[in-house]
Amino acid sequence: MKTTRKTADKLRYSRVILKELVKTDFQLRYQGSFLGVAWSVLKPLMLFCVMYVVFVRFLKFSDGTPTFPMVLLLGIGLWNFFSEATTMGLNGITGRGDVLRKVDFPKYIIVVSATVGSLISLAINMGVVLVFCIFTHVQFTWNVLWLPLNFLQLYILALGMALLLATMNVFFRDIQHIWEVVMQALFYATPIIYPLSLVVTQLGPKGVIIQKLMLLNPTAQIIQDIRHNLIAPDTTPTVWTMWNGSPLQFIPLLLTLLILWLGAYVFHKHSAKFAEVL
Repeated sequence: MKTTRKTADKLRYSRVILKELVKTDFQLRYQGSFLGVAWSVLKPLMLFCVMYVVFVRFLKFSDGTPTFPMVLLLGIGLWNFFSEATTMGLNGITGRGDVLRKVDFPKYIIVVSATVGSLISLAINMGVVLVFCIFTHVQFTWNVLWLPLNFLQLYILALGMALLLATMNVFFRDIQHIWEVVMQALFYATPIIYPLSLVVTQLGPKGVIIQKLMLLNPTAQIIQDIRHNLIAPDTTPTVWTMWNGSPLQFIPLLLTLLILWLGAYVFHKHSAKFAEVL
């Protein structure tokens, strides 16, 4: 009975700490800016406008459908979440060294709070995307019922990477610079600003194989799945259609779970040394 009560009190205490950290991080993110939280909407919209002009209007990137601008906007919003969640999580422990030395609480809460803050921004961005979809007469299908699972996988992937990166960054500060380069490479290796069909157009028959390999990347698989289920189920290829019937279609899901497990394991193993190192 005492053990159960002690566990319940610890969970309640952890929830309070998490809530306060999320609130503080979200407020500090826009502190001192004139538009405040509106930047969580304006930033991806401005980025979308730049990429739309450069890649759609100027370079003529398109999948040949009127929904491509919405597909582009959705991809940018999803990528911004993954990029922000992993980057904020990476710096979470090193940025809270003073708190770790003064307050005793589960250290994973710091990384979780960083990713939850990014999740709030994602929710705002998805609301904007939904409004645009309605105004552009996107035809929704029953595939939207899969979206909660898609977003859950995206969050699990971001959290796993954030836990792993946060641990590595405590001991090796070069990680944050390496991760910037990796993210830049991953951005262009993921069909965000260009349609996946462009790979075949540019590379011919070999492009089909490269398409399939690209979709084994969890970020590409998730972004394509969300685009497929929300906006364009008929024109958005996914790992389930490209690898239909093959066990390889489950590789992105397995990688996502592996990254979460690895991140949690490494974080738990080394978290006791954080305060000492910092």
